[in-house]
Amino acid sequence: MQRTLADCVVVLDFETTGLSPHYGDRAIEIGAVLVEHGEIVGRFQKLMNPGFRISAFIEGYTGITNEMLKGQPCCEVVMAEFSEFIDGHNIVAHNASFDRRFLDFELKRAKRVYEGDCCCSLLVSRRIYQDSPNHKLQTLVSHAGIRQTGVFHRALADAEMTALLWLSMIDRIRQQYGVDVVFFDQLSELSRVDKIYTHRYLTSLARKESAEGMKLAVGREER
Repeated sequence: MQRTLADCVVVLDFETTGLSPHYGDRAIEIGAVLVEHGEIVGRFQKLMNPGFRISAFIEGYTGITNEMLKGQPCCEVVMAEFSEFIDGHNIVAHNASFDRRFLDFELKRAKRVYEGDCCCSLLVSRRIYQDSPNHKLQTLVSHAGIRQTGVFHRALADAEMTALLWLSMIDRIRQQYGVDVVFFDQLSELSRVDKIYTHRYLTSLARKESAEGMKLAVGREER
């Protein structure tokens, strides 16, 4: 199976009526950006009507009102369209377990399925930005010196800023450890490594890449 680059992904974010679809909560907005070789080359954003009124708390938290959701397509229609946007790509989300629950739930209702891999930028940030006061998206954007592209807690803005955070972490690995090519599965593995072993893990990647480069160079000389 061919490995995919860490900077070729779809970064997504959901706004929802609550914390879990298992308690009857539904998605009300999906935002996503397509990143190819470190550049945002595509965007997807849709509001969706969950089929019931959302609470005043969610209106205040997200800025999405019941009035805005009137006349919007249902979740199933939007997610069927979104399934085409993410097809063939790995995905990234901040606090990915939350977004993945809603992604799988809403796609199932739309009779669609996602078969790619998912990585959590929050977990990776705990390894890369260990000196950050906390690892909320808003804090990390400020800590890493990333430009704010919109209002937090709206799906597309959060997806764009998560993408910029993701790319900043890849750049930091490249600059600090001399790893020219970072693969998606390597960051997925890093997200599961105890943070005290981050330096050891990334140093091993650099050594491995250097060794593979030497093998290629020797192979060319022998031809």
